[in-house]
Amino acid sequence: MTTVTRRVAPTPEDSTAVRFPQNFTWGTATAAYQIEGAATADGRTPSIWDTYSHTPGRVRNGDTGDVATDHYHRWREDVEIMADLGVSAYRFSLSWSRVQPTGRGPAVQKGLDFYRALTDALLEKGIEPVVTLYHWDLPQHLEDAGGWPERVTADRFADYATLAARALGDRVKTWTTLNEPWCSAFLGYGSGVHAPGRTDPVAALRAAHHLNLAHGKAVQALRAELPSSARASITLNIHHVRALTESAEDVDAARRIDALANRVFTGPQLEGRYPQDLLQDTAGLTDWSFVRDGDLAEIHQPLDFLGVNYYTPTLVSAATAGASHGSDGHGQSEHSPWPGAEVAFHRPEGSTTAMGWAVDPSGLYDLLLRLKADFPAMPLMITENGAAFDDYVNPEGEVVDPERIAYLRGHLSAVHRAIKDGVDVRGYFLWSLLDNFEWGYGYSKRFGAVYVDYPTGRRIPKASARWYADVARTGLLPDGGGER
Repeated sequence: MTTVTRRVAPTPEDSTAVRFPQNFTWGTATAAYQIEGAATADGRTPSIWDTYSHTPGRVRNGDTGDVATDHYHRWREDVEIMADLGVSAYRFSLSWSRVQPTGRGPAVQKGLDFYRALTDALLEKGIEPVVTLYHWDLPQHLEDAGGWPERVTADRFADYATLAARALGDRVKTWTTLNEPWCSAFLGYGSGVHAPGRTDPVAALRAAHHLNLAHGKAVQALRAELPSSARASITLNIHHVRALTESAEDVDAARRIDALANRVFTGPQLEGRYPQDLLQDTAGLTDWSFVRDGDLAEIHQPLDFLGVNYYTPTLVSAATAGASHGSDGHGQSEHSPWPGAEVAFHRPEGSTTAMGWAVDPSGLYDLLLRLKADFPAMPLMITENGAAFDDYVNPEGEVVDPERIAYLRGHLSAVHRAIKDGVDVRGYFLWSLLDNFEWGYGYSKRFGAVYVDYPTGRRIPKASARWYADVARTGLLPDGGGER
């Protein structure tokens, strides 16, 4: 059995520690395709990520999620690791093609049995299961029928939500419809650096709308099946967009990206409308006639909280002569994920992670205050935050990762500061529990608190896991974690 050895936690009187609210949720998170493996087990059929990763040249080193961390067979060990970490919640996604292989028709009971057993084991350990219905792995059958650019996919998603709620609603109280629909729409159908790898800006905008519609339909489906105490949410990777300078041109570039990255989702989901500037910016591409009467009312459903994923800020300027559209850290492509936005991206100064992403906790603090200002009644949950570094096992068999501890300390300090300043942040989920398949980067990037030796599957908790275990158990942020 893999265990986490904890160091002695600070006492409440430790003057260098800050205290989080007593009912604050401490969790960790994963996604099905990144960890489960067992790609053809028990009736599971290919998702778009199976197809994409098996396409030569798409994923670094030709890596696939066929085995991943073999969580499908090693989930009991992983639950024990979570129990040792002392987390109170675990956010994971269901594999749609494991539950409903073609995206249509009845559920596969063996697939549901896996998730039933997992949730039962979590509950036995006092860990709340938090289920995400969709973390990017559309059944290939549905992509073959047109995928997210087609309206029918939203209807299929609502049916899938109903199946999942009926199967797990007696165990799971907290549900998330979609994870980062921006990535699904704009990386999957715009730049092509994510599955299904299409490069059509109009298809990306259509996909964004139908993902919004799928969210609204799924919330209604969940509420129809679940007890009134159940909670429904969505997780967005809200971009904290900063202009490179205060020039009017750079400020307008930041506005354009904010519309395409954030308000394309928060507008319809939380306000019942698409931003007028977004429609104007993209008028040269589409007239948005795919938005039908009644769609916005269906999308705009009451939520119990908004999930926020944050890793790094986004720094933009107006495009200069001869400059490309640049990269915002989501992978290189000759195609832009930003339909109708001619802007340049810049790397902020300072230290970076192994992904090349700037380490900037102030971006998280500023983002949380912006969300409070825009949506003052909406509770927030940090559903992903973490960092990849070049971790390795030292001669003593340990993985020492002080950079990750510093990253987490800084960002948790930013969350605490935001709470002190009146932001209703209910919890924090560390990304990720395990090193795993990092999408287009394959297994070359390690985000886990637990190191995975991929040839053997062996789990080795990193120093950051022990550090996070202390924080989760005590609610205290020690060792210089005070405000700054």
